[in-house]
Amino acid sequence: MTTETCNLLGLDQAALTAWLAARGQRAFHARQLMAWIYRRRCTNFDAMTDLSMAFRAVLKEQARIVPPELVDTRESRDGTRKWLLDSGTGNRVEMVFIPEADRGTLCISSQVGCAMDCAFCATGAQGFNRNLTSAEIVGQLWLANKLLPPRTCDLPAVSNVVFMGMGEPLANYRNLLPAIRIFTDPLGFNLSKRRVTVSTSGLVPAMDRLSEEGDVSLAISLHAPDNALRDELVPINRRHPVEELMAACRRYIQGGTHRHVLIEYVMLDGVNDTDAHARRLARRLNGLNAKVNLIPFNPYPDARFECSSRERIDCFREILLNAGIMTVTRRTRGDDIEAACGQLAGQVRDRTRHRIGARRLQSEITA
Repeated sequence: MTTETCNLLGLDQAALTAWLAARGQRAFHARQLMAWIYRRRCTNFDAMTDLSMAFRAVLKEQARIVPPELVDTRESRDGTRKWLLDSGTGNRVEMVFIPEADRGTLCISSQVGCAMDCAFCATGAQGFNRNLTSAEIVGQLWLANKLLPPRTCDLPAVSNVVFMGMGEPLANYRNLLPAIRIFTDPLGFNLSKRRVTVSTSGLVPAMDRLSEEGDVSLAISLHAPDNALRDELVPINRRHPVEELMAACRRYIQGGTHRHVLIEYVMLDGVNDTDAHARRLARRLNGLNAKVNLIPFNPYPDARFECSSRERIDCFREILLNAGIMTVTRRTRGDDIEAACGQLAGQVRDRTRHRIGARRLQSEITA
């Protein structure tokens, strides 16, 4: 009878220390292992020469360090890269790297598909299969830094991580939190908490938990200034309406120092982009320490929306700026390889269309 091995990529420092203790190993070995895994990106236990041979034998028998399997790579004319990763049983997820002069941002996935069913998102159209494990989430950043050339001799390629890929991160909270801890641990990837951003469609109870346990940057997929329209575009609004969501945003900001919230607003022609929508949004955000990110809609096969014109987006932005709300228009990156915001679809098979309110989905959110 064989014992299933543990993928160490999924264990934060506390969990790794506990795993070692259960095998009679001392706590300092956790620091050694994390240095090999995250600084040297080593997966071969035999190469970890500062560990005893006996300890290495235990690791080879009971542990592994396995990032997601790379299936395909595509590169955009603007330098954006998209990777397709195997997640088992015919399912595949995507992650995207966006290079800039002063940073490298990795957009990672948290689920195979998504159950949020937002009206304008290709991922939601794929349905939902399962949550990614913490090892599969952490493995995306590990793999990207392994594949990409470093920014400098001392700095890896990825400086920022955004949970804006496939899935609703806060619906996979139990696996999200260990990943965040590894991303920000000095013994892990040593990212600043301000350089890790979790995007959510509005799972209020999990937002409050993240405020206490995660302390990272938060992005809200708002996309409408009122309940009637948001109910149609972002169905989770029927459970947590805009007023409740804005109150949670204020609690999140008050829960830590130097916190702000990023409001994401996709621009849909004739749907949510009028001057009246902009004025209602300005009133909704009044007094909130938030920055608005206007996102030109990126088309995908069978999409039923079109992008607002550049003139309409500029006018919308001007109204918000005049109301004293910091507002920028996101530059579209990677749309020629379907790597832009809202276009990630992966390959989701054996999917179950869990929708908002489904019992299983609720159990995942509150776990």
